[in-house]
Amino acid sequence: MPQLPDFTVTALLSTFDLTRLPPHALAFRAEVRAFLDEYLPALPPETRARSWMGFDAAFSRALAARGWVGITLPAQYGGAGLDPYSRFVLVEELLACGAPVSAHWIADRQSGPLILRYGSDAQKARYLPAICRGEAFFCIGMSEPNSGSDLASVTTRAVRQPDGSWRLTGRKIWTTNADRCHFMIALVRTSGTPQDRQAGLSQFIVDLHAPGVSVRPIHDLAGDAHFSEVTFDDVALAPEALVGQEGSGWEQVNAELAFERSGPERLYSSVVLLDTWLDAMRRLPPARRDTVTAGRLAGHLAVLRAMSLAVTARLAAGESPVVEAALVKDLGTTFEQSVPALVEAALGDEPALASDGALYRTLAYVTQIAPSYSLRGGTREILRGMIARGLGLR
Repeated sequence: MPQLPDFTVTALLSTFDLTRLPPHALAFRAEVRAFLDEYLPALPPETRARSWMGFDAAFSRALAARGWVGITLPAQYGGAGLDPYSRFVLVEELLACGAPVSAHWIADRQSGPLILRYGSDAQKARYLPAICRGEAFFCIGMSEPNSGSDLASVTTRAVRQPDGSWRLTGRKIWTTNADRCHFMIALVRTSGTPQDRQAGLSQFIVDLHAPGVSVRPIHDLAGDAHFSEVTFDDVALAPEALVGQEGSGWEQVNAELAFERSGPERLYSSVVLLDTWLDAMRRLPPARRDTVTAGRLAGHLAVLRAMSLAVTARLAAGESPVVEAALVKDLGTTFEQSVPALVEAALGDEPALASDGALYRTLAYVTQIAPSYSLRGGTREILRGMIARGLGLR
């Protein structure tokens, strides 16, 4: 009889220990809300629903002035030195009110922690204070044309020169805010061929205004152009552009993706729509309110939030819960995509809400953008493959 894998479903679920926010994080929530009351302008819900894509450099700099960009980075680099619980609260509040976070989002969540963990002293001294001041916006260069979600098949290549510098050639695609950012952390091949898969991959910090870099915005179904295709035409990179060790890019990028996949970012993409619908329902007589759908969504969100908090606890303990983060991301984006579908169905049953133009405009935007939720940060199929491997099933 074949033996069961050591890493079972029960073992995986046991890592999601019920976690409560500590008192200092609960107190921090009031501070964040007071800041948002002062600095966040009154915006219609269809604008606030673009929170992930809302690019407002002035708002990001105001947030940075409070120490809340690079919130978990050490004070010696200009960060607040707070723990992942505080960041959880900050992100929750920003997304719940639909704040425009796109300018600093990647640098705060991924690039800064990556440089802190793997970067040289010179890289930390140069980039981390600029991130914390809201003066250096980063994007990430992972996906490539013709590669789909097969990240290990990247063909963009950096070739080392005799003087230790590098020459970069290739293309990246679906790069968020590349046309507005200052730097990209790109995963590229420095040795071998795509058939070598994870071997031979490295990460570089690329100045997006350097000679040979061209950025072409891509317009999406919702009329936005937050994605771009970035082309590198024999771009010169200094030796110090390499992040970490040559050939360690795969390990590094997986650590980076753990930061990306585990937080409340993966639960609240549709929350402005949900709140707008609930507000509209409150104006109806109690007997006509769709409490069944509302209860279903609230219960689903409560469980996912508890799972995300459990992963935050693992991060606070210095661990790298890659499989758990993938599970939260997969389940979270499934929830996010269900919100517009369920709200649309509920509106069909309640004609009285047809006159709520703001609700319909918000629903239209979220419906158009929701398919991307399961693409960013790794497709559903890739994540489920990771989870299966973590369970010992493949």
